[in-house]
Amino acid sequence: MSTTGATAVRATKKKLSFPSAYTVLFCVAALVAMLTWFVDAGVYNKLSYQGESFMITYSDGRTETLPATQETLDDIGIKADLEKFVNGDIYKPVGIPNSYTTVDPNPQGLMALFKAPIQGMYQSIDVVFFVLVIGGFIGIVNHSGAFGAGINRLSQVMTGREKWLIVIVTALIALGGTSFGMAEETIAFYPILVPIFIAAGYDAIVALAAIYLGSSIGTMCSTVNPFSTIIASNAAGINWTLGLSSRMALLVAGTLVCMLYIIRYAQRVKADPTQSLIYDQKQEIEARFLKNIDTSASAAKLEKRHTIILTLFASTFFIMVYGVSGLGWWFEEMTTLFFVSAIVIALVDRIPEKEFVHEFIQGANDLLGVALIIAIARGVTVLMDGGMISDSILHASANMVEGMDKGLFIVVMMFLFAGVSFFVPSSSGLAVLSMPIMAPLADVVGIPRDNIVSSYQFGMGLMAFITPTGLVLASLAMVNVTFDKWLRFVMPLLGILVAMAAATLLISVYI
Repeated sequence: MSTTGATAVRATKKKLSFPSAYTVLFCVAALVAMLTWFVDAGVYNKLSYQGESFMITYSDGRTETLPATQETLDDIGIKADLEKFVNGDIYKPVGIPNSYTTVDPNPQGLMALFKAPIQGMYQSIDVVFFVLVIGGFIGIVNHSGAFGAGINRLSQVMTGREKWLIVIVTALIALGGTSFGMAEETIAFYPILVPIFIAAGYDAIVALAAIYLGSSIGTMCSTVNPFSTIIASNAAGINWTLGLSSRMALLVAGTLVCMLYIIRYAQRVKADPTQSLIYDQKQEIEARFLKNIDTSASAAKLEKRHTIILTLFASTFFIMVYGVSGLGWWFEEMTTLFFVSAIVIALVDRIPEKEFVHEFIQGANDLLGVALIIAIARGVTVLMDGGMISDSILHASANMVEGMDKGLFIVVMMFLFAGVSFFVPSSSGLAVLSMPIMAPLADVVGIPRDNIVSSYQFGMGLMAFITPTGLVLASLAMVNVTFDKWLRFVMPLLGILVAMAAATLLISVYI
C-alpha cells in the first residue's frame, strides 16, 4: 500500500472513532435545546410544605398560602398523608394533578446551550468537589505503597477463586443501591477496585460492570431506598411496604443474572485477553491504573505500616456507608471524611507537607475529567428546566396510557417512566413530579397504586444502565471506556432485564 493510501486509511479510522463522553453529552444537550423549540412549554402547579402552611406556586408565578391540613391535600387532589410532609418524607415541591397549563415558550438558543454546562457546574459543585477530593485521597494511598502491597497479597489469596471478587462486589454494591440508593458514591470505588480486577486477570469492563451494574440493579429494585421507594410511595399516597415482595424478588433474580453475565464475560477474557471489548486499550488502561502500584514480587510483603494504612483506607468507606445510610450524611460530610482520611494516612506514612500537597493535587487531577462530565450532564437538566418541557413530557405520557388494558397499561408505564427519566434523571425529583400525576391513573385502570411505584422504579432503573444524562458516562470516564463499547457489553443484559421487569409487573397486576 502506498504511503498516501496508508495515511488515508488512518485518517478514516480516526474519523470514524466513537466520540468522547464530553461530545456525547454535548450532543444530548443540543438535542434537548432543540426540543425546547418544538415541544410546547407547560407546567403543573406545585405544592410545597412551608412548616405551618402549604404554598401553591401557579404557572404564572403567583403563589397562594393554604393551611397545612389533610383537608387541603384532599381538596387539591393529592392523595398523601399530611404526616409525610410534616416529618420530611416528602421534602420537594409536588405536582398537583389536573393542573397542567401551557405557558409561553422559552426556547433555549445557542447562548443557553453553551451556558448550560457552566450552570451545571454551579448546581453540581458538591458532587464535583467530592470526586476531586476522592482523587486526592486515592493519590495519597497509592503514594504510600500500601495499595500495591495489598493488591499483591489479595491476588495471592484469590488465586483460583477470582470470580468471587465479582460476586462479592456486585452483591455488596447492589445491597447499597437497594437500601440507600448508592449511586454517586460508587465513583469512589473505581480507582480502588479496577487495579484489583486487572491483577486478577480481568479487564476494566469487569470491574466497571461489577460496580455499575450492582448499583443499577440495586436502585432499580429499591426496597427501603428513601430517595426512590419511600418518597415515591409517599407521593403516591401509599405505604412503602406495598409491592415490596415483587421488588425483592426481582432484586434477587436480577442480581444473580447480572453476576452470571459478568462472570461469563470475565472468564472469556481471562482465558483469552483478545476477547476483551477493550483489548486495544489494554496497555493504556493498565498503565493508568497500575502506574503508581508496584505489582512485582518484591512488593508483595505487607509491612505493619501498610496494614495500618489499608485499615484506615477500608474504614473510610465503612464510615461513609454508615454515615449516608444511618446519619443522613450527604456530599459535604462525605467529602470532609475523605479529606480528613487523606491527612491521617499522610501522617501515618510520614509524608512531608509539600509532597502531600503535590500527590493530593495529582490525584485530584486524575479525576478532573470525571468531575467535568458530571457538570455537563447536570447542564442538560438546566436546559430542560429553562425550556419548561419536563412537565409537558410528563403530561403527554399520562394522556398516552388512558383507556389501556391493565396489563398493557403497566408495561407501557414502565417504558414511559424510562423515557421521562432520560430528561429527569433524579430519582427523587421524578418521584415527586410524577407520582401525584401518574398514581391516580391506577385507580382508573383498576390496579393497586404500588404497581405504579414499581413501574417507576423499574423504568428509571433500566434507563440508568445506558442513559447519558445519568451516571454512566462519568463511570465510563473513570475506566477510559467509550460509550459504544459499554453499549455492546450491556445491551444483551438489558434486554433480559427488561423482560424480567415486565414479567414481574404483569404477575403483580394479574395475580
